[in-house]
Amino acid sequence: MAILPSLVKGMRDYSPLQVCRRNYILSIIRSIYALYGFEPLETPALETRATLTGKYGQEGEQLIFNVLKSGNFLGEMAVPISPTDYRKLKPLISDKALRYDLTVPLMRYVAAHQHQICFPFRRYQVQPVWRADRPQKGRYREFLQCDADIIGSPSLLCEAEILKLIYDISSQLGLQNFCIKINHRGVLSAITDPERETLFCTIVDKLEKIGFQQVVTALQAADFSSATIASLSLLQNCKGNNVERLIQLQAAIGHSDQGSKAIETLTDILADIHTLGLPDGVCAIEPTLARGLHYYTGLVMELTMANKLVGSLGGGGRYANLGDLFGATGLVGVGFSFGIDRLYDIMEAQNLFQSIPSCSTEVLLTNIEKNGTTQLLHLLRQLRVHGFKSELYPQKVKIKKQLTYAHKKNIPFVIIPEEAASVPHCYILKNMQTGVQNRYSWSELFDALRTALVSTC
Repeated sequence: MAILPSLVKGMRDYSPLQVCRRNYILSIIRSIYALYGFEPLETPALETRATLTGKYGQEGEQLIFNVLKSGNFLGEMAVPISPTDYRKLKPLISDKALRYDLTVPLMRYVAAHQHQICFPFRRYQVQPVWRADRPQKGRYREFLQCDADIIGSPSLLCEAEILKLIYDISSQLGLQNFCIKINHRGVLSAITDPERETLFCTIVDKLEKIGFQQVVTALQAADFSSATIASLSLLQNCKGNNVERLIQLQAAIGHSDQGSKAIETLTDILADIHTLGLPDGVCAIEPTLARGLHYYTGLVMELTMANKLVGSLGGGGRYANLGDLFGATGLVGVGFSFGIDRLYDIMEAQNLFQSIPSCSTEVLLTNIEKNGTTQLLHLLRQLRVHGFKSELYPQKVKIKKQLTYAHKKNIPFVIIPEEAASVPHCYILKNMQTGVQNRYSWSELFDALRTALVSTC
């Protein structure tokens, strides 16, 4: 019985064209990461559960993909546990999990190699992550993240550099109507009980998804005070440019130590990114921006689109205590992560792939009866030696079928070798877009093809 060719929900195949376009996005991101002095790092797909758990908050922890232990793990349990009590069951049947993000594995790596690393450590990482989320548009269970982090420096210049890096990548990709939202966790800490800050930020982080009134309802259900909810409403109603919003924040939370420090930090960062050349209006203070991950302690940031075609294209922030969990006390960091899948979706919606050259075959070498295999293979070899992406049609079939193949694959040029009485080695070079074809000798062919390819770019 044939197996139904179905995909696991939340997972996707990528066609050759999609891979080519994704590689284009990745090439831009990697080149700018390198321009900013970041070094590449890779970590395993599997981490121990101890590494991942307790870092993302209660909701994030429920989305971790746990991997079952090998063998008869149920038979080895000393005390039977009801399958419905999954929180107690998980650590007994699973000791490994797929990574949820790239930041926690980064800090695990840094803690393990802290005596060999040169700090500040600037690393970038491009790898897939997995989340047991409910699949929907723009949200997948497997997706590729592109992180850039600076570990080991508390300087706000690190935040400024990350923000300028986000702008440079977004601009280089050609994104239209993007905005970088920023906030400081101290803004939200100033209006709630410090011991309940994590829960408060987790609920407020849903504001874009469920709306303000639903957030208020959730806060009331969690027994947050009316004063906290009123203060959140005040933050929600902050309007105007960044200078005006800072003035409103000063009036709302400037009386508290946390609020005052947060406002000072935001002010300094805005001055630094202006000096770095980030245009006014691109970076906007959003006083209710929370970022739901448990480990953020300072500035938080998010790349969004003005028209809300998709959710955030990336996010990040400052974290001060994550290293402590791995024995690297006092090791702070700040970083940002791009989500390639959402970047792809928005670039496709904005028709930004039209001018990107295809990474497929540039020239097809036809195979017809009168051409010997040795001659064709020699020509194919020379095409590749000269750097042309080329392929030979494998069977000797009618030329019409081979031209149809080239058309379907969007191959721009076709070479048809022919034997003319006056010219022993004559080659027809056909432009598949215009239909124009010209004859060239062996010595002329490669220069003609290179000129033709340049003219079509």
